[in-house]
Amino acid sequence: MSRHPEVLWAQRSDKVYLTISLPDAKDISVKCEPQGFFSFSAMGVQGESFDFSLELFGKIVPEGCKTNVGLRNIICSIMKEEKGWWKRLLKSEEKPAPYIKVDWNKWCDEDDEEQNSDLASDDDDDTYVGREDESSDDEGLLYLPDLEKARGD
Repeated sequence: MSRHPEVLWAQRSDKVYLTISLPDAKDISVKCEPQGFFSFSAMGVQGESFDFSLELFGKIVPEGCKTNVGLRNIICSIMKEEKGWWKRLLKSEEKPAPYIKVDWNKWCDEDDEEQNSDLASDDDDDTYVGREDESSDDEGLLYLPDLEKARGD
């Protein structure tokens, strides 16, 4: 009997990202079909079979689907046929299966996409969009007086 790995999803106007949590997976197979069908199968560390199929909300471009296999997860970048924001991941209006969850680390709202477009363009690593810009080390630190000098020794 096959099992379902945890699947996290996020989107941009032109892509959908699926992060499949399956450490040390082997025999990975990913299929993308133009009508919006996505299927995944792999073998886990202990030889157990994992698979799932999704009917995505909209049509996709199979040639624009990229898969990056890491040690802990598999990241699939799926190009949408038409640029635009999907209301949900799946075509079905039913509640998605419990193994499908939103990837809040990669999530980007429509309003935020233009600001973060430079971060969102990397498909081949775990770049997380939505982080605050790095600030200087001094910001947010309280000034503490030198108590030795204040004591007057």
